[in-house]
Amino acid sequence: MKGNTQNRIDKFLKDIGIYAIGNLGSKLITFMLVPLYTHYITNTDEFGYYDICLTVIFLFIPFVTLQLRDGAFRFLLDCNTKRDKAQIVSFVYRTLITSISISATIALIISFFIKVEYLWYSLLLLCVMSFYEVITQVTRGLGYTKVFVTTGIISSFCIGIFSILFVVLLNMGITGIFLANILARIVALIYIEMRIKIIANYFHFNIKNRALKRDILKYSLPLLPGVICWWLTGSSDRFFIEHYLGLSYNGIYAVALRFTSILQTLVTIFYQAWQETAIRQYESKDRNKFFSDMFNGYIYILSIILLLYSFGLKLNYFWLIDKSYQESVNYIYLMGVSTMLFAIAAFLDMGYQCARDTARTLPAIILASIVNVVMNYFMVQKFGIYGVITTSIVTYGVLLAYRLHDMRRYFKLKLYRLTWIPIFITVISSIAFHICNIWWQDIIYVTIMLSLLIIAIPKKLLNKISQKLHHFT
Repeated sequence: MKGNTQNRIDKFLKDIGIYAIGNLGSKLITFMLVPLYTHYITNTDEFGYYDICLTVIFLFIPFVTLQLRDGAFRFLLDCNTKRDKAQIVSFVYRTLITSISISATIALIISFFIKVEYLWYSLLLLCVMSFYEVITQVTRGLGYTKVFVTTGIISSFCIGIFSILFVVLLNMGITGIFLANILARIVALIYIEMRIKIIANYFHFNIKNRALKRDILKYSLPLLPGVICWWLTGSSDRFFIEHYLGLSYNGIYAVALRFTSILQTLVTIFYQAWQETAIRQYESKDRNKFFSDMFNGYIYILSIILLLYSFGLKLNYFWLIDKSYQESVNYIYLMGVSTMLFAIAAFLDMGYQCARDTARTLPAIILASIVNVVMNYFMVQKFGIYGVITTSIVTYGVLLAYRLHDMRRYFKLKLYRLTWIPIFITVISSIAFHICNIWWQDIIYVTIMLSLLIIAIPKKLLNKISQKLHHFT
């Protein structure tokens, strides 16, 4: 038992490194594309429309895939034989092909009655991304973690190469971005098949298991109503901005989101590595203590990352972004706070996954989406983009509060006293970010706050996590 626990911890730490390389590598490429796009697509209206198209695509992906990306990964994680894996993969492939065919037919019918700009590019990107989202999670569930992260890097690298070709050299504008994203995912899918041969090794027409199908759908389908709520919570703000402020403001907001996505990537690294470990250690006797240590350490790490990233980006924003979009720097920190709240709420979401109790995710998400839509309706008109960001912070705050209470049925978390220090620093930094207008003021402030964190916290808080990890050995 001791050896098994050691192996799980070793795998968790190893996965963090693997996911970090993959996610940071792919996100670095995406990060570098933001200045390129803003330089060659100076029309903020056009870039704002592309962001709207992308938002709608992300809304439809879960419906096209029936959230099989989550179901496939969760059930593959419990498989011990190749036949069991083949049953899951075969069901996922058949269902996905059928769903995409239906979606394409619906889009064809719509095109006869309604003229939608970039409809066919959007549809093709939707289909390719649906395959990409599901197959990459199948890859991960089968245990090919390195292939999974390498695929992400290949996809991002190809997006960069194709963007240079279509946007810079051929001057194709938004059409070029669509093509770059479509072709990049196709290349990534080809890479997966060449490395793992999923179709050859795991896909069989004659393998059917109705009980397994029912179990997977029972896990996946309850997530679909939540998708609408998540979309309302995380993406509807673009439509409020477009309606009340215009596409130009949406383009500026979209650029700020691109930079905030760097923080989301760091969150994803931990989430992906923690997901397998949490599921496998859910039945451990000291689960509450271990989860609490990870929870408090996570808050501390998030606060440091937010502090360094937001102020560092502020110091370099003027040369990274075209002047048409530089107003977006004002929103970076508060959007980072929103991301931090979401990340903590996502940590708590692990309880539902561990217990396969996905239906219980709905109440909190529905509540959060109602708060989001109602607040956006009033806040955007009065406070503009700041209204959207404030709404996002309140929304994720409500979600976090609900889950902190609801998670008691799965595990009990304790918030350590020292953890209030990074929380306090995160709050006051939102004021300092806007008050400090000279570069040396930013540097002095960050130095003081970072020193406070290093002096006050690591010796006690981080040592607890270190001791816990050594305890498992």
